[in-house]
Amino acid sequence: MDEFFARARKHLSLEVPQALNDPNVAPHLDQDAGEDLIAAIAAARPIRTAAVLVPVVERKEPTILFTQRTSQLADHGGEIAFAGGKIDLRDASPVDAALREAEEEIGLDRRFVDPIGYLNVHAVPTGYRILPTLARVREGFSLRFNPGEVTDVFEAPLSFLMTPANFKREKADWKGLPTHVHALRFELHKIWGVTANILWNLRERLYTNR
Repeated sequence: MDEFFARARKHLSLEVPQALNDPNVAPHLDQDAGEDLIAAIAAARPIRTAAVLVPVVERKEPTILFTQRTSQLADHGGEIAFAGGKIDLRDASPVDAALREAEEEIGLDRRFVDPIGYLNVHAVPTGYRILPTLARVREGFSLRFNPGEVTDVFEAPLSFLMTPANFKREKADWKGLPTHVHALRFELHKIWGVTANILWNLRERLYTNR
């Protein structure tokens, strides 16, 4: 675990990526993204910003904490996600938004959370540019999730989530344009789309850079 966090602190920072707010800077895209898809994402207006928390829990075998969104939600209902949401004017920074949303959605007390750094900005068809914040979470916390947003929470081993062989690529759609997303299964849960892409980006940032 110490080696993982040492890598994270080496390769990540809490300097906000320009792509979060600058329409002239493209968010993170897979290398096989076609020109039409790149142009469509770049043209999406207005830019709406969101932040999510990627919480690595300090257990004997470290885990990452996920939520399952309620099926009634209009956007991504029933899917596996990270706690997070829209960055509001009241938020001092994207990390502050991620911590606030985690408290509101699942009752994760920010006193147990040590933010480390931002990953790449990801775009979704709903128009949001999403900034993930990697954080170290100490044991001893308790959760109380908001049933209007979250129907379940679970943890998956960090080692499993950082193993490339556990991922596969699936065809997807971005406002009518074909694309691909990462996907993996843990027990009965399917993690795919932007959540899986964030995990893949975490692995890239920490283990394909020196």
